[in-house]
Amino acid sequence: MAISNINTETIVYDVVIVGGGPVGLLLAYQLKRFGVSVCVFEQHHKETQDAYGRAIALFPRTLEQLDQLDLIEPMLQLGFACRTSVTYKDGERILPGRVWTFMENIRDTAYDFVLVLRQMFTEQILRKKLDKIGVPYHQGVECIDFRIDDGKSPDEYPVNSEFVDRATRKQFWLKSKYLVGADGGRSFVRRHAGIPFEGDSSDDQWIRIDGIVETDMPLNRSYGAIESKTHGNVLWAPLDHAATRIGYAYTEEIAAKYPDGVTQEVAEKEAIEAMKPFNVKFKEVHWWTLYKIGQRIAKSFFTQGRILLCGDAAHTHSSGAAQGLNTGIHDAVNLGWKLALQIRGIIKPNVLETYSTERMSAVQKLIDYDKDISMLMSYKWPAWYKGDPKADPYLVLGEIFEKAASFNTGLGISYHENDLNQSLVIALNVVPGSRPPDVDLSMPGTGRSVRFQDITRNIAKFWVVVFTGNVLSTRTSLQGLRKSLETTQKLNSNEAVSWITISAVVGCSPYETLGMEPFGDTFYDASNLAHQKYGFGLEQGGIVILRPDGLIGTGGPVEGQLVKDYFAKILVST
Repeated sequence: MAISNINTETIVYDVVIVGGGPVGLLLAYQLKRFGVSVCVFEQHHKETQDAYGRAIALFPRTLEQLDQLDLIEPMLQLGFACRTSVTYKDGERILPGRVWTFMENIRDTAYDFVLVLRQMFTEQILRKKLDKIGVPYHQGVECIDFRIDDGKSPDEYPVNSEFVDRATRKQFWLKSKYLVGADGGRSFVRRHAGIPFEGDSSDDQWIRIDGIVETDMPLNRSYGAIESKTHGNVLWAPLDHAATRIGYAYTEEIAAKYPDGVTQEVAEKEAIEAMKPFNVKFKEVHWWTLYKIGQRIAKSFFTQGRILLCGDAAHTHSSGAAQGLNTGIHDAVNLGWKLALQIRGIIKPNVLETYSTERMSAVQKLIDYDKDISMLMSYKWPAWYKGDPKADPYLVLGEIFEKAASFNTGLGISYHENDLNQSLVIALNVVPGSRPPDVDLSMPGTGRSVRFQDITRNIAKFWVVVFTGNVLSTRTSLQGLRKSLETTQKLNSNEAVSWITISAVVGCSPYETLGMEPFGDTFYDASNLAHQKYGFGLEQGGIVILRPDGLIGTGGPVEGQLVKDYFAKILVST
């Protein structure tokens, strides 16, 4: 979108996003859908910048989040769904495999695979979505300054940001309530806000090269690890559109062979060497890169009450575990609903503050883990290793990946207790701040199977889920819940709160089954599997409250006070 419609007069938005990569685009899409005015500015022209390349793997929890936002279908049409992995050493297949084997053991989700889709296509899909819902998106425009007017009320627009059209050098100002930096590892927003970027960079370098290849490697459409002593743990990744990525360590020994530096010819030649004894021939080369390995994290993702960081602007790490884009998407999803509900005056300021603490804790885990795997993938030992220096680093690498399987898929990422993740009132099988079990339920009447995550997928709402056990034994509690809610009309009718009932008893209609009006829509748990997985007995039932992003907020008995106490810390008025 051109910027011809921008003049020198100040323009006002709720949120201004600097950076038009996938994280900035996804955040803008959420905010607009949630009723917030937003615009995106990208300093590069994306059609020519890194045409392919960059991030490729979307893991199950990321796919679930994209599904919640109605973004998954076009990605499934373009991407490569990978469910298998393979490890080769000296041309022989290792069983069981190492590193990527967790891909074959993904459970408890409809997305039991890794979707491989190059970032260019992800961005194209997101830009089309933004255009469809009317989000202003401008390329070739750079942020050069911003300042905050102190003393403004929450409903005013205290952030003044200055931009320049890089082609015409025309400058203009914007006013907003918040400014988000999603502008990459060299983030102007982060630097201008004075946020330290802490961590280390190493001298280790990796090469990634994408293209159409021919090979005699037997399992060439599985996510592969080729264990090499000269090129590190070589990545073999099947891509969308029948392409493949090869990644390897560009060691000092390899670099010494090329005093004039790395060219595409060098990248291609060493990729062929890395894959030996298998033969590889490049029919097309789409993209390649040489980059240094490092891990850095911003001191805070939220500063001055108005400036926020997302994605690479907030943290950088190697591509060893393929977590970069996934982590950025998790940032955007965590921030999107909190920022929107804050701007709309629905939640208290303490909820938005949890964005930085929650995401920083998850990213720090990734960075600590990434330091080890990037060393081991380069066929080096981490500093903490005190074992036999002649041992095989790839054995330890495989063990680390196995232990981190739930983190890699994203299904096991969780957050500590805070105002959103409150202690359980009774002992259950779920943990506040974690992803709940996804189970099959059935629709009244038709008996059609529906997954729990499908019925709680509205990412702009909190969900109060009422589990009814044996109706005769829980009816008194249900009636008490209804009576309690009648005295809290603002909570009962709040636009950010929805209710559903999960009945352990199957009947002809929800009303007859319960002997009263249900709480929201009703779904049947005929096998009682949902009750078991969540930890509710059939005599008492219980309540689970979900955050808008689907994580557990709290849980306990069927009591109105539980619901009131939870939302008293979150909603502006209950």
